[in-house]
Amino acid sequence: MAISLYDATVVSFLQTLGGVSGFLERGLAHCQDSGIDPQEIVDTRLFPDMAPFAFQVFSVAHHSRGAMEGVKAGVFSPASPTTPLSYADLQKLVADAIAALTALTPAEVDALEGRDMAFQFGERKMPFTVEGFLLSFSMPNLHFHATTAYDILRSKGVPLGKRDYMGKLRLKA
Repeated sequence: MAISLYDATVVSFLQTLGGVSGFLERGLAHCQDSGIDPQEIVDTRLFPDMAPFAFQVFSVAHHSRGAMEGVKAGVFSPASPTTPLSYADLQKLVADAIAALTALTPAEVDALEGRDMAFQFGERKMPFTVEGFLLSFSMPNLHFHATTAYDILRSKGVPLGKRDYMGKLRLKA
């Protein structure tokens, strides 16, 4: 079975983003029901040396929407929020990433296959092909940050399960 670059990346990004959107919604409902200020979650870290929840959700958008923008431009660089983000801001980042990825066409993404691009961190550049970057760098980063955001919500008592993380499955019609 052949699989297109679009299906392997954009469709997978959208599935994970859908899961993140859903568990963010459940997290907000839990905060409202429990009298918890959502900003408490935004600033939560699993361990002192780990980035907070806001960075985890920001990174989910950056390693999906931002990755697709990077491969089009031929370069991708790490990013961090430049201003403090509220829980609502995080939900909007995810919604905007979903909207941007939904606007991409399979032909547009598949045409990027085989192109050279680089991950640039300061002066250091790591060369990739588009598909190598998306599948071996962005996809694992997306899942790392989505999982960490999920784990932070669980640590705050949000009643989530694996199904909440998985998003919409691609069931046979």
